[in-house]
Amino acid sequence: MKLPNPKLFTLEQAVAARARLRSAGASLVLTNGIFDLLHTGHLHFLQQARALGGTLFVALNSDESTRRLKGPARPVQSEQERAYALGALACVDGIVIFRAPRLVGEILALRPDIYVKAGDYTLEKLDADERTALQQVAARIEFLPFLPGFSTTALIAKIKTAGGI
Repeated sequence: MKLPNPKLFTLEQAVAARARLRSAGASLVLTNGIFDLLHTGHLHFLQQARALGGTLFVALNSDESTRRLKGPARPVQSEQERAYALGALACVDGIVIFRAPRLVGEILALRPDIYVKAGDYTLEKLDADERTALQQVAARIEFLPFLPGFSTTALIAKIKTAGGI
C-alpha cells in the first residue's frame, strides 16, 4: 500500500531538493539503514544526526535489500510503512528508498556534506566503494555512539518472549 508521504522522494526529487539546499547555503546530512520497528535507539540516532547539520535525508533499504541483509523474515514492516514512520519524525527531512546493495549512486548524486553511521561502524567497516564515493564528494564521515540496550533484533526477541509473535 502506498501511504501519503511528502518526505518520500525519488532519487531525482531528492537531487533537486539537494540543489535547492546547496544554493541556499544549507548543509545536507545523509544516513542510511533499514529502520524496521522504529525504537528509542533509532530516534536518538536520527535526532543526533539531524543536530550535525541543517537537513537530514535518510536512504532507506528497500524490502529486497533488507531481506538480502537480514534474511527472509525481515523486514517486519514494508518499505512504504518504514518510510511513512520516518516521515512522521520532525528530525527527518527527506527519505529515498534505495534498491542497490550499496549506497554509491545515492552518495554521488546527493553529495552530502556529512554522512552519519551508528557507532557499530568504523571507517574500516564502511563498504570500500561507499567510502570512496564519500571521499570523492568530500563528505565528512561521522560515527555516532549507540544508545545502549536498543536494537531491532533485541526488540523482536523481546516480543517473541512475551508471546507476541
